[in-house]
Amino acid sequence: MLNMSATEMIILAVIALLVFGANRLPEAGKAVGKGLREFKRALSDAENSINQLPPDRSPEEPVRDAKPKRLVE
Repeated sequence: MLNMSATEMIILAVIALLVFGANRLPEAGKAVGKGLREFKRALSDAENSINQLPPDRSPEEPVRDAKPKRLVE
């Protein structure tokens, strides 16, 4: 995914340690991991719902049965 050398990873770890501190670094890592898991789950759900569309209708095609709503009377 990311092409980082060992030196770049060490520099990134030192910067994170300076920004968050030794006590809050595990909490920050946990929050990032939880956010990534939630993002992947939402992406997977969206992909599954797109794959479940009928083959004769694309996502961009409007539904023809619905009547348009009047915004101004």
